Amino acid sequence: MMTVTCSIFLLACGNETATTTDTTTSSMDSTVSVAAEDSVISYDMSLVDNKKDPTCGMPVTAGISDTAHYDNKVLGFCAAGCKEEFLKNPKANIAAAEMK
Repeated sequence: MMTVTCSIFLLACGNETATTTDTTTSSMDSTVSVAAEDSVISYDMSLVDNKKDPTCGMPVTAGISDTAHYDNKVLGFCAAGCKEEFLKNPKANIAAAEMK
């Protein structure tokens, strides 16, 4: 009986449909919407502690695609590749983040 219940639950999880929300932001809004596969993720600029992507220098106000925790701070990145590059040597890149 338990096997049947678990099987039904696992099959049901694979059939979920992602919904996409259309979000429009103005230059005065502190929320940035980022497309991630079939859904939209919104990051509030007040949740990150940096002004610029520490890897490429892009202002986080232009958009945050990914985040990471480092030294008790939340850092925003313009792309997953920038986050990966930062994590290879965070001490060398943290100065470029221009912390708030």
